Amino acid sequence: MGMRSVAGKGLQNTGLSTIRYGLALNLLSIGRLKFESYEVENIRPLVTASPLFSGLVTKLGEQRLARLIGVTEIAMGSLITARPFAPRASALGSLGAAGIFATTLSFLATTPEAWQERHGEPKLSLAGQFLVKDVVLLGASLLTAAESLQAGQRT
Repeated sequence: MGMRSVAGKGLQNTGLSTIRYGLALNLLSIGRLKFESYEVENIRPLVTASPLFSGLVTKLGEQRLARLIGVTEIAMGSLITARPFAPRASALGSLGAAGIFATTLSFLATTPEAWQERHGEPKLSLAGQFLVKDVVLLGASLLTAAESLQAGQRT
């Protein structure tokens, strides 16, 4: 293997580890915030406008729903970090994270506050700008799931 391939492989491994543990840190940090009252207020417009969550808000209440979301995010983040000793569990966490980010991206379509329509063509509002980053996190989730599944097949 040439020096360029070794350097490229090392860079690829470093990048993948950064993506994996950055993704996990994101989920763990944001999941923890769901236990704070201000975060319950922050997600209110997102969950109440969502057909997926509005019924759960009614059944569970905002605080319980936020905590359920938080526990789910923390669980997925924790599973993702298990890659060195449990690659299949890590893949499950990454696939769960992909589901989380696909769901939050759906808020772009269901949350009126995600768009500023009074500026000509629709433009993202601050809420929309916050949500659109989940495209990258969705991609990171799929990438880490694929790598973990491949590693799980080798063990």
